[in-house]
Amino acid sequence: MRILIVEDEQDLGTAVQERIGLEGHAVDWFMTLENARAALDAVEYDFILLDMGLPDGHGRELLREIRQTSRNVAILITTAEDQISDRITGLSDGADDYIVKPYDLNELVARIAAVARRYVAPRKQIIHHLDDLTIDRENQSVSRNNQRLDLTAREWTIMELLSRNPGRIYSRQQIDTALYALDHEVDSNTVEVFISRLRRKVGNTAIRTIRGRGYCLNDKTHNA
Repeated sequence: MRILIVEDEQDLGTAVQERIGLEGHAVDWFMTLENARAALDAVEYDFILLDMGLPDGHGRELLREIRQTSRNVAILITTAEDQISDRITGLSDGADDYIVKPYDLNELVARIAAVARRYVAPRKQIIHHLDDLTIDRENQSVSRNNQRLDLTAREWTIMELLSRNPGRIYSRQQIDTALYALDHEVDSNTVEVFISRLRRKVGNTAIRTIRGRGYCLNDKTHNA
């Protein structure tokens, strides 16, 4: 799964990210609500570990925001708030489970697996067609004239983002955030480079540049 950790305790966040990563999950970790919101705009997550007491607000704000959207994501609250009333409020607001600090990392992993079994549905196969281009989001592949293209992880990240809503314009900042979530080492001026490389592989007409706004997948794309 792609998992988002929202946790402002440095040592705990590091330990949780490393432990969950051992289970084979792709894990992104942010320490503020602002950064978590930016990541959610750019990346499609399956699971969120959400702390309540954060530097720029209460995690319940983000929980409520997510549940007011159509995002299909499991949410497990991690917090020092141990009153029964706190747990009830969190669950009533849409959390799928609740674990109180300090907690055992193995128990956390078990809770994630338990929630995932009953909540996280397998990803639906979504295939987009554009002229000679086929984007298979389930198998994370792009083909041109039925020949699979060799995309780097960063190139696929951009294609996956743009293919979620063909025709929707994604800003450079949103693309930056998606790339940042991938490896935390992307410079802010690399988007144009990756778009240029992608166009050489997928064709110049597949990705449109909207001057002053960003990029989008050609809106003639349709689902199969």
